[in-house]
Amino acid sequence: MDIKNEENPSGGRYVAEVEGHRAEMTYSRTSPKLVIIDHTGVPDALRGKGVGQALALHAVEEARKGGWKIFPLCPFFKAQSQRHEEWRNVVNG
Repeated sequence: MDIKNEENPSGGRYVAEVEGHRAEMTYSRTSPKLVIIDHTGVPDALRGKGVGQALALHAVEEARKGGWKIFPLCPFFKAQSQRHEEWRNVVNG
């Protein structure tokens, strides 16, 4: 699955296009070392296909590469982070 990063000075989003549909995970950057994941949007046509999980994993990998932490405000991302103990070194909360 190809996930693209779109960033601006105050945050950004990760976007996956699958089967002609677009899913996204948005975030706000509070400092160079902390982002807040605030929304995950997956169209009904893509539900159950692992797209949201792929976006969450991508966010974790980006945080590891960039050396920042994630605060999970989004309920979906928060639930995913609680299921993945191996993300605890990146996720605060």
